[in-house]
Amino acid sequence: MIKEIDRYLNNTTMYRLTLNYLVLILLAALFLSALGFLPFSPLALAFSAAFLVGASFLANSVFARVFEAPKNLESVYITALILSLIISPAKSGGDLVFLFWAAVLSMASKYILAKNRKHFFNPAALSVAVTALTINHSASWWVGSQAILPFVLVGGLLIVRKLRRSLLVAAFLITAAAFLALLGLLRGSSPLDVLSRALLDSPLVFFACVMLTEPLTTPPTKNLQILYGALVGFLFPPPVHLGALYSTPELALVAGNIFSYLASPKGKLTLILKDKVEVAKNVYDFVFYSPKQPAFSPGQYMEWTLPHPSIDARGNRRYFTLASSPTEKFLRIGVKFYSPPSSFKEALMALNPGAKVTAGSLAGDFTLPKDKTRKLVFIAGGIGVTPFRSMVRYLLDKREKRPVTLIYSASSAKDFAYTSLFDQAREKIGLRVYYTITDSNVPSGWPGGRGFLMAEDIKRKAPDFKESLFYLSGPHALVDSFNYILKGLGVASGNIKTDFFPGFV
Repeated sequence: MIKEIDRYLNNTTMYRLTLNYLVLILLAALFLSALGFLPFSPLALAFSAAFLVGASFLANSVFARVFEAPKNLESVYITALILSLIISPAKSGGDLVFLFWAAVLSMASKYILAKNRKHFFNPAALSVAVTALTINHSASWWVGSQAILPFVLVGGLLIVRKLRRSLLVAAFLITAAAFLALLGLLRGSSPLDVLSRALLDSPLVFFACVMLTEPLTTPPTKNLQILYGALVGFLFPPPVHLGALYSTPELALVAGNIFSYLASPKGKLTLILKDKVEVAKNVYDFVFYSPKQPAFSPGQYMEWTLPHPSIDARGNRRYFTLASSPTEKFLRIGVKFYSPPSSFKEALMALNPGAKVTAGSLAGDFTLPKDKTRKLVFIAGGIGVTPFRSMVRYLLDKREKRPVTLIYSASSAKDFAYTSLFDQAREKIGLRVYYTITDSNVPSGWPGGRGFLMAEDIKRKAPDFKESLFYLSGPHALVDSFNYILKGLGVASGNIKTDFFPGFV
């Protein structure tokens, strides 16, 4: 079951998964309202949702033209649907004015309150915070209903698994629950009653899984994400206030967004394609020039946006690990092409030198430890080798002779990328490299390993495995398999790092 879920998540982009999830909740709400489980009619809900989508689309079109920025329609629809789930359906002309301004303000925030095309605040949260302070219309957060909770919970868990934001969400929930229980206790209420009401009759789950986890407004590393979640969790309970200003979910998130902005890399980059080079079978390196060289650590990733016609269900955005080192002049990503390719990868392959691509949201903890004496074991499967290319290039350029072992698995000899770089590192900085072919068709005279890697292979190639820090990167099946093998060998969970690899589409 878990494998089937991960296969679905791997073949669905984050934005498309979120969009599908929000549509499902809306459809469920229409059905439940028709049965009388929600306090409004399905017609009112459908009209309000359509009005918000239309107003958001028009507002975004205007702002995109004024600011000469590419349109990201999936993001527009996601924001509009979130607004439809947290603002009660319109009952009067005044309510329509509220919906209109919420849509306009949410789109405006993406362009005006932004730097280098990266917005500072969650658009939906900011818009309803502003309308509450200016036109005295507040979000009801009606999505926090018992009737709709099962749909919210199941889809929300899929989003958290896709984004690997479990620590962020856990920090938020634990902090919010602890503070709510304490406040309830001080007021003479049962902590269990307070927590059950928060779970069943508040937007806690929807807020945590959908709005809190928005990638563009969350910090880049796990430790910062935990602090971010705890901060928002502390501010989430309504009793928190500053004078006459009481906290609301949207204000808690806006405050958290400010912290995230201060702690995160700023802005997006407009990159110019310099070259594309085939580095293995169906694997190409795309090399970009950046007018402004970003500061990053080897092993980190970025979100890449490529507007193109006939966008398929997988959207126009992808996460790619930087295969280049901070010591290199150009940025590069390694991309595996499957048949049939997604519309994104078709458009990427069709790019010619001089074409422009947008990249941003630099993040990731899959980086080298500060302790240069720490024994490291890199295990890569297929295109999962890209972060190790970045790290090894960095070590070469810095002439750092760290105790590193690279175990690289691929289907055939033609599927290995960056072998010349790894061989160079073997000679100059003592990198230990082991190549393994998993396909049964192994060329004669092949000096490397054969078949799938097992526990005995780890023991043989990394005899100090209990003292080593392991890095796993590749398909989910490979990462999960080695996680299981390493833990079976007695390797502590804290000594196993996995790359953020949201899909190969």
